[in-house]
Order: sequence, then structure tokens, then C-alpha cells
Amino acid sequence: MSDEPQTSSMMSDGSGTTAWADAVAALAAADTYWLSTVRPDGRPHVVPILGVVVDGGFHFAAWPGSVAGRNLAADPRCVVAVNAAGLDLAVEGRAVPVRDESVLQAAAARYLDQYDWPVEIRDGVFHAEGAPTAGPGPFAVYALTPSKGFGYGSTEGDDYNPTRWRFG
Repeated sequence: MSDEPQTSSMMSDGSGTTAWADAVAALAAADTYWLSTVRPDGRPHVVPILGVVVDGGFHFAAWPGSVAGRNLAADPRCVVAVNAAGLDLAVEGRAVPVRDESVLQAAAARYLDQYDWPVEIRDGVFHAEGAPTAGPGPFAVYALTPSKGFGYGSTEGDDYNPTRWRFG
């Protein structure tokens, strides 16, 4: 998620926009996110998740046996939504399994720091006692590869700046 997207206002009056860096900072400041996945029959599934930002990218863990985990195995399209740091944010994209040891280590360190959730990395997945919202484990780790994002200022007194980000 660190590549700079095309940024535009969703207003026709030339309103300002929110920088993608500010959206990533809002993602990093949040603690609970909403993950929407697609069931095999096309119905949506929404669940709260815990996520972390590592090197400008959003990462989350899911038990492969959960509804979200099964949905992502069949169709990686998803949306992550959050209200954080005065920004309502929804990011559409694909959840890509993370197998790179250095990224897994960095994500594990962020989970420990942000949620006090210690994990052990074995065979490219997180092993740990059950995590809130995640199931019994072991947990696959995903990176969100964004295609589109939408942000709306949500703090009273701040600019609303409805912004659309499109990724290459």
C-alpha cells in the first residue's frame, strides 16, 4: 500500500483532498477494523478484525477455517473499513497471503506492540493462543493490495474532504 495512488476529490466543487500518507497514518492509529469478504454464493460477509500497518501496508491475520478465511481462499477480493484519527476510510483490494519471513516478523512485532498479542512464526503462519476475533489458529497473514480507497473527514471542525484514491 505504499505506492502513491491517483488522488481525486469526490466533490465537483474542487474541494480539497486527503493525502494517502494521512490515510495510512489513520490506518496505523486504529485498533479495530471491519473486513468484508465475498462468500462463494456472492453474499457479503463482514467481521471485525485486528490489523497492523507494516512499511505502509495494511496486514491482518485470519484463521483459514473461519468464514473470512474460507472466503479469502476462494476469492481474495475484500474491503477493509475503519474510523480512525478523524477519517472514515474504506479500502478495496485483494488480500494476498504473506510468506516473506521478514514481513511476518515485522507484522508479529506490530501485533505484539499494538495488541499485546505474542505470536510464533512457523511454516509461514502465526501460531499463538486464540486472538480476539480471529479463531483458534494457526493464522494466515494477509497483506491488503489496494485497488481503490475512499476517505471522508469525520472530526467536527475539520474539512470533510471526500477523497478517492485509485491504485495502479
